[in-house]
Amino acid sequence: MSRIRDIDYKILFELMKNSKISDRKLSKKIGVSQPTITRRRTRLEKNIIDTYTVIPSWEGIGYEIFAITLVKVKPEVATKNKSKIARKRGLEFLMSQPNIIMGGGCRGMGMSVFHISLHKNYSDYDDWMLRLRSEMGDLIEDAQSILVNLRGKELLKPLNLKYLAGTK
Repeated sequence: MSRIRDIDYKILFELMKNSKISDRKLSKKIGVSQPTITRRRTRLEKNIIDTYTVIPSWEGIGYEIFAITLVKVKPEVATKNKSKIARKRGLEFLMSQPNIIMGGGCRGMGMSVFHISLHKNYSDYDDWMLRLRSEMGDLIEDAQSILVNLRGKELLKPLNLKYLAGTK
């Protein structure tokens, strides 16, 4: 793909604020023709935009807990032969857990894997943690979670990608 231009950033950031905006409204907002917007939007959708999605009110759909889980894999798992098998098992587990919305390798604090997950309540989180330990426990040395109360008064800035539209 050719390098991304300023107009493409403007389009992308406007779409992050409101992915439902029409090409006509977007062209008026940015100050270029509607066919240019349509052409560039199509290119962005092909090369840059992974997907359009909805970020719901978590409480509105019944989720109370947002968890960031950090996992330390046992050192003996890091050997060349064992790491391929462990990675395959980890990926299978990760993909079988619909409540995990993002996960993968990480660095820092002695941890090597992270999961970001949503849970209906503490009991749901606890059941998930038991599944993690029972299914992957032979590979895990430690697992620690940070729990965020999605209904709490301390959630000051809810998850939304529209905030990125303010960056340059």
